[in-house]
Amino acid sequence: QVQLVESGGGLVQAGGSLRLSCAASRSIFSIDDVGWYRQAPGKQRELVASIFSGGILRYADSVKGRFTISRDRNTVNLQMNSLKPEDTGVYYCKLLQRGLPTWGQGTQVTVSS
Repeated sequence: QVQLVESGGGLVQAGGSLRLSCAASRSIFSIDDVGWYRQAPGKQRELVASIFSGGILRYADSVKGRFTISRDRNTVNLQMNSLKPEDTGVYYCKLLQRGLPTWGQGTQVTVSS
């Protein structure tokens, strides 16, 4: 069973930047889907950004132009710029490998106004 560990969350002022990283315990392949999701208090978990099999990128409309997802051998990163208070939430990394989903434990991102 692959394990995912997120890091890079924290407290930042509006307009600032953070870089989240998700380290997998084994290699991530190009046929795998990887993504970042977030959950704000009282809200459902939502997709923020993902890389689908074959390298297809997808971003939530609310983060387009501000967030960038990237991947390498066993890491998925999320560069977050121009952060807004509404970006606050717990950010989770997800890996879909051979049809099986795996989630990380989440990392808190808090953006102050």
